[in-house]
Amino acid sequence: MKHTRIVFSGSGGQGVITAAIILAEAAVIYEGMNATQSQSYGAAARGGATRSDVIISEEEINFPVVDQANILVCLTQEAYTSYAPIIRPGGTLLTDSRFVTTTRKVDARQIELPMYAGVMEKIGKPIVFNICVLGALIGIADLVQAESVMDVIAERVPKDFIDMNNRALDLGLIMGRNYQR
Repeated sequence: MKHTRIVFSGSGGQGVITAAIILAEAAVIYEGMNATQSQSYGAAARGGATRSDVIISEEEINFPVVDQANILVCLTQEAYTSYAPIIRPGGTLLTDSRFVTTTRKVDARQIELPMYAGVMEKIGKPIVFNICVLGALIGIADLVQAESVMDVIAERVPKDFIDMNNRALDLGLIMGRNYQR
């Protein structure tokens, strides 16, 4: 792995930035890699456009901004419309089939999964949607070990919510891994 450049995008309140922070911390703290994480918000905190860039590498990272993403995660139609052009040729686009309709062809593997529907059906709490998305991403791209993410969740999430977050992560992992088949 040279550098893997990931962009998480969606709207405020979806947990896009939290998912990115958890991924970056798992890579650095538990996997011994280098990572950067940066974020930008739209004019409104909740409901406004949100983007978080993560770079994971076994080597030194010289520039922390993602101009061309190896992996793009879009959780809203607006995010998809805005950021689809930044996917590197041959990259991966991950969207939720409830919130995003992929309309343009990009030179990338386009993966649409019913992550939100799965969370609502299996867990019943939309607050862990972002963790399911993170699990699907790891299941597809194998960026870090699921155990590393669970360790970060155990550090960041209130104790009463750890089990629910781990269930959401497992749900996403299954979706991502099953997509590979």
